[in-house]
Amino acid sequence: MEITLTPEIEKLINEELEIGDYFSPTQVLHEGLLYLKLRRIPKEVRLENLRREVQKGIDDIRQGNYKTYDSADEMMEDVTKEARAEFETKKTNGK
Repeated sequence: MEITLTPEIEKLINEELEIGDYFSPTQVLHEGLLYLKLRRIPKEVRLENLRREVQKGIDDIRQGNYKTYDSADEMMEDVTKEARAEFETKKTNGK
């Protein structure tokens, strides 16, 4: 597939790359297309999904399934550790 970008779109992609959230133009385009796909999901369905996720969080808190942190840095260390472990698991399993 070959795609021709307008100068305006190319500028937007470059701006996203400069911010540093993406490592390649392909990543920027991929994210944009995923966003478009999500927008096609009816608002009622998205809202119901959000309600379901919020309820899961409420249920977890009521059941004591949560962690408390003394600082944002402590929380980020934990989140980073969990993300790395998940990444390694997926890499090991070939997914």
